Parts: sequence; C-alpha cells; structure tokens
Amino acid sequence: MADKSYRQFCPVAMASEILGTRWTPILLRELLAGSTRFNELRRGVPRMSPALLSRRLRELEAAGIIERRAKAGEPDIFEYRLTASGRDLRPVIEALGVWGQRWVESAPSLENLDVDLLMWDMRRSLNPDPLPPRRVVIQFRYPELARSKQRWWLILEPGEPVDLCQVEPGFDVSLYVTVDLHTMTRIWLGLTSVEQAREQGHLKTVGDRAVERAMQAWLGLSPFAKAPKQVR
Repeated sequence: MADKSYRQFCPVAMASEILGTRWTPILLRELLAGSTRFNELRRGVPRMSPALLSRRLRELEAAGIIERRAKAGEPDIFEYRLTASGRDLRPVIEALGVWGQRWVESAPSLENLDVDLLMWDMRRSLNPDPLPPRRVVIQFRYPELARSKQRWWLILEPGEPVDLCQVEPGFDVSLYVTVDLHTMTRIWLGLTSVEQAREQGHLKTVGDRAVERAMQAWLGLSPFAKAPKQVR
C-alpha cells in the first residue's frame, strides 16, 4: 500500500489508506450486515470481480479488520469474520449511508439499478413477523428486464432464514408481485411506499390477501430509508 500512501501522520489520512480503496466500504457494509462466506459477499457486491474481492479481503485481513478461519466442523469452508477493529467501523459505515441517503440526489442514484443486489438486500431485511406462521412464497416479476432476470422468489419457512431463488422453487406461490425495477428500488430506499406505487399503477399484487395487505410491513426497507432527504 506504500504507493498509495498520503504520507501524512493525520489519523484521517492513515485510515483512508485502508478504507478508501475502491469497493472497500461496500465490502465492509456486507460484512457488517452479516455476510461471512465468499459467495455471500459476492452476492452483496455483484459487480465486484472475484479477483478483486479476494484481494480486498486479503488487505482487510492484513490490516487486522477481518480474520479468515475455517467454519466449525467444516475445515474446507472458510469464513471471514470482523475483528474488534472491524466491528468498530459500524458507526463509520452507517454514517456514510445516512449521509448518502440524506444528501445525494435520488435521480443519479436511481440510474444505478441492480436487480441482483436489490433482491439480495430485500431477502436480508425481510420481516417475517407480519406473515402467517407457515411457508410463504412471494414471487417478484420485473417485466421490463431480460427473461433471465425477470422472476425472483422469496421463500419463508418458520424458523428458517429467508431463501432467495431465481429458479422456480416448486412451491405454491402465496403472493405474485409485478413491478418495475425503478419503482421497487424507490420503495426499498423509502422514496415511495407500496400503497403509492399501487395507486399509481406501478405495482400490482395478486394472491393471499393477508400477505398482500401486510406487504409494506414485511417488506423491510434499506437501513438508511428513514434518513430524510435534505433540500439543496
């Protein structure tokens, strides 16, 4: 990292040498959100090449921010865990997200649509409490996307982590949701609501009425959605 040094004793400069490299804050966001395995991290940063991801993980390990260790009982599977130093970065990363939500214009942000990332984030934040205590399968369809990216399924089993599938899972669907990616991203970011999108004709739902009525509650939003936009 010597060639990238700011050559300043200032703690901000020294921290930036580690945290300011491309993709590093996004990778830390994923680690802080609970991703621990290489493929999980890849799904959280789908536009980051595997080679660069491996490099950044090595750099964070060398900096003492994460540690790589074998999964308990599965010595061939490795996990990346935040150290005390890494966990101490939570307020830093959260503050970056709040600042971006509050001050960065929405229109340029919404030019960077990514259905893979959106669905992965929705899976992670989904709140099962408002849903019936049985298997619930929710299909999202984005009709304007290429066929390979149009359909996604969220599967909830009582007591199990939410599963995300891009292939027909073979279960009865509780709720069908048809929406364009721009609208769904706006909902996720807290820039509009399920009800507003439905009233404007951008979102349509068919299926279990209880699941349909509770959509705003179970959907969950970006952890930064509550940060109010500031007028500039």
